[in-house]
Amino acid sequence: MEYLAGWLFLALSILLFTGFPVAFTLLGTSLVFGLIGFGWDFFNLLPIRIWGVMGNFTLVAVPLFVFMGLMLERSGMAGELLETMGMFFGKLRGGLTVSVILVGALLGASTGIVGATVVTMGLLALPTMLKWGYQKELATGTIAASGTLGQIIPPSIILVLLGDIIGVSVGDLFVGAVMPGLLLVVLYIVYVVVFARLNPNLAPAMTQDMSHLKDVEFIKKTLRSLVAPLILIVAVLGSIFAGIATPTEAAGVGAAVATLLCMVSGKLNFTITKEDLISLLNQPPIWTPVFPAGLGMRLNGA
Repeated sequence: MEYLAGWLFLALSILLFTGFPVAFTLLGTSLVFGLIGFGWDFFNLLPIRIWGVMGNFTLVAVPLFVFMGLMLERSGMAGELLETMGMFFGKLRGGLTVSVILVGALLGASTGIVGATVVTMGLLALPTMLKWGYQKELATGTIAASGTLGQIIPPSIILVLLGDIIGVSVGDLFVGAVMPGLLLVVLYIVYVVVFARLNPNLAPAMTQDMSHLKDVEFIKKTLRSLVAPLILIVAVLGSIFAGIATPTEAAGVGAAVATLLCMVSGKLNFTITKEDLISLLNQPPIWTPVFPAGLGMRLNGA
């Protein structure tokens, strides 16, 4: 029994790396190892666990935060941020990597999900970085690292799940994760700047012409691209830190504000809403905590 969690993790890893669907992998391994560890009495635990998740008000924040991130992705905010930040830091060696890190931090602080951020930046930023001669390892590593900032920078879905598992206030976890998240952003920027200084050919400057920074239209575009994430950050984190709303209530506010921002951008329609809801149902972190046979399996699901 003491090695059961280790064998579960090994089986889970093998199935995931072979490309087996995530939902069936998590459910199947949990059921098999639950039967091995508890026998047929394991099925008596499932109704209790499912009812516990259904009655957990804290976990309501998870689908709301996911919906908020998906709605912002459809609004085109990430594309505008990458474009303006890339132009702003274009003169610096490694300026594109700095812009990707800052955009990743802003998206992490305004969405809390990783998948949409990484995919969006990979599609938009990677071709541009390779076009300007950036090292492939640096470009892909920067996108992967900055995209996962959403795991620690509030509002983080992982922190919501961990708060429920270890019995700690999600709001306290959000407050405690702010400084480590910002420190991680600073360390990423310092690393890429030093790397670009030591290897100028692997992280060149995009342009030496900085006249656009004084252009009124560019300034307006920059401010406009920053408005959406800043409004969302203030609406969600501001309400939590000020004690006005709980994390679950703030998630509802964030989902509503994200929908309004998508509406203002003129990209809200029935098709986008339907696609967001379908994507929401396909997010594994929402459903996997329903099926654990024990703490080890629950941590794997989280």
